[in-house]
Amino acid sequence: MTKPDGMLTNRILAIIRRSLERGQTVEIDGLGMFRPAAGGGYDFIAQTEPRVFVAYVEEDLASARRLRDAIAAAGCSPWMDKDRLLPGQNWPRAIRRAIEISDAFVACFSVRSSSKRGPFQSELRWALECARLLPLEATFLVPVRLEACALPRQIQERVQYVDLFPDWDAGVQKVVQAVQAGHRPRYGLEPSKRRPQNGVPRQHH
Repeated sequence: MTKPDGMLTNRILAIIRRSLERGQTVEIDGLGMFRPAAGGGYDFIAQTEPRVFVAYVEEDLASARRLRDAIAAAGCSPWMDKDRLLPGQNWPRAIRRAIEISDAFVACFSVRSSSKRGPFQSELRWALECARLLPLEATFLVPVRLEACALPRQIQERVQYVDLFPDWDAGVQKVVQAVQAGHRPRYGLEPSKRRPQNGVPRQHH
């Protein structure tokens, strides 16, 4: 009897195969994309850019998008819920997986995010949990301040943050350097093995 996991895998493979047969490109977060090949069959293009999860509160969406664009322009692959989540998708599960397979988690702090309850706090807690599994000197969590504001004590005491003010470009450059330092090639591994691997990492100004 086929196990449920095997049935799900077969369904996913069937969907990918049908999409390719229709000439469509199929992108898989954290791995790359499949696309039909000119001579038949298909090509797989691995994702080589560092994967960056951008976390923010709704009130800071404009600043988060500006940061996303700057990160993308620097050759990284940013992930934001507004861009990637689809209608009807199980968004808590999708967000957790996106954090797990990311090379860096960029958290945007402001006076609005510091005390607000909601998805941002949940995402931050999961990122801290993932960071605990990484080597001590690895870079994963990259806190950025959009403006002068207090940071959670757990982060302020253990992780160096980056200010995007008063010099936005200089701040973005530090963020990109931190992201590149955390880039870990993981192709060929199962999704469950591509999770961040001990201690909360440090990122320096």
